Amino acid sequence: MLVVIIGSGFGGLVCASILAQAGERVTVLERQVQPGGCLQSYRRGGYSFDTGLHYVGGLSEGQRMNAIFRRLGLMQLPWQRLDADGFDRVTIAGETFCFAEGYDAFVEQLADRFPHQKTALRRYVDMLRETDGTAPGDPGVFERYGQNAYHWLSDTVSDPLLLNVLSGTSLKMELRRESLPLFAFAHGNSSFIQSSWRLKGDGNMIVDTLVEGIRCNGGSLVCRAEVEELIEREGRIVAARCKNGDCYEADTFISDVHPQQTFALVKESQVLKRIYRRRIAMLENTFGMFTASLVLKPGSMQYFNHNKFVYSEPNVWDGTGLMVSARVPEEGSDLRQIDLLTPMRWSSVEQWKDTCVGRRGEDYRQMKRLMAQRCIEEAETVIPGLREMVSEVHTSTPLTYRDYTLTPDGAAYGARKDSRNMVLTMISPRTPLPNLLLTGQSVMLPGLEGVAMTAMMTVRELGIKS
Repeated sequence: MLVVIIGSGFGGLVCASILAQAGERVTVLERQVQPGGCLQSYRRGGYSFDTGLHYVGGLSEGQRMNAIFRRLGLMQLPWQRLDADGFDRVTIAGETFCFAEGYDAFVEQLADRFPHQKTALRRYVDMLRETDGTAPGDPGVFERYGQNAYHWLSDTVSDPLLLNVLSGTSLKMELRRESLPLFAFAHGNSSFIQSSWRLKGDGNMIVDTLVEGIRCNGGSLVCRAEVEELIEREGRIVAARCKNGDCYEADTFISDVHPQQTFALVKESQVLKRIYRRRIAMLENTFGMFTASLVLKPGSMQYFNHNKFVYSEPNVWDGTGLMVSARVPEEGSDLRQIDLLTPMRWSSVEQWKDTCVGRRGEDYRQMKRLMAQRCIEEAETVIPGLREMVSEVHTSTPLTYRDYTLTPDGAAYGARKDSRNMVLTMISPRTPLPNLLLTGQSVMLPGLEGVAMTAMMTVRELGIKS
């Protein structure tokens, strides 16, 4: 079987790796000069900065991501386990709460502060265990998706502060009271409680390992190959035509780009009905992310082996908050890089959407400077004196993600999943075109784990054991 994969984000590379291991002939087409999507890193002034990778859950022996990463050759990379007694630390209105590794330890540590909520905490981790054992394609997923995360938490946890603490590490998803499915919330938290890890290095280490494995198994990757049309004949895709004129024929096509972008490539179709196109076009997207990547002066701070989540207000469900993530030092304990991440809506940058990269003007640059200053000020509530330690600041906005990944609205987590309308917002890897499949975070679940699980679903549709 000859397979063409459009897009080399994590989902596309995982599909390509599994298919190449199975002996299929795979070609990955990437529009950018380097592969990786949100996993790729960039360099400024001798430093490497990540775009989307900050930590990974569930890499210990016997845990889900360990099995997946081992199959992909990624467990050989230098992973560093985060603090068992507080891998994530949530600060809400000045009070800090530590998340302990392991479900039982997680309950006991938080029960010290919330003894009257111990039964609720046990019910919470029981729900996480149950969800962790349920893959996106398993029976019962639609029932789980139909439950609203905020409603479930409100019904289970009577202490409003604890409800917000349990939700406080969820900047790795979009917290929306009215729509966030419990299944998505649980999968975004469960694996990290099992075990949490940072990569000692940048995201390109993952990308390079996957690409090398694909090539060693006979597959290929072509960069600067932007697909402008998926050509359909007799109800099937027969070729992907690139802007440079190159044409790639295949038996099967897998798209790792946003579904709205994917179906825009199918110009005319006998199979894609108007109602299906309308459904895809009407998908709402999650918020974007603003990132301030800081370089610190030598000797100004010691490395901290955990993540900090900071909320100045007591309610974390209002769409604000800050994540502080440290880069593992190459040598010693002198911390040189920190990333500050905060949600940013498309409306904040929409006025510059039609302006070319590098030509957005002083207003755009000033907006980024002000956002970076606010992030540093918020981070100083848990890292006093941070601004005096900073020597360089590099920033990105949803426009950056839109430009480099083609994600509509620069959505950090792809298409929004809605517990009120699960049938329309949870997309199957299968499409009306029998040889066109979808993968990536807009299909089922966001995040590294969600995308990996979705990729496994995608290749299973081709009869490949995953």
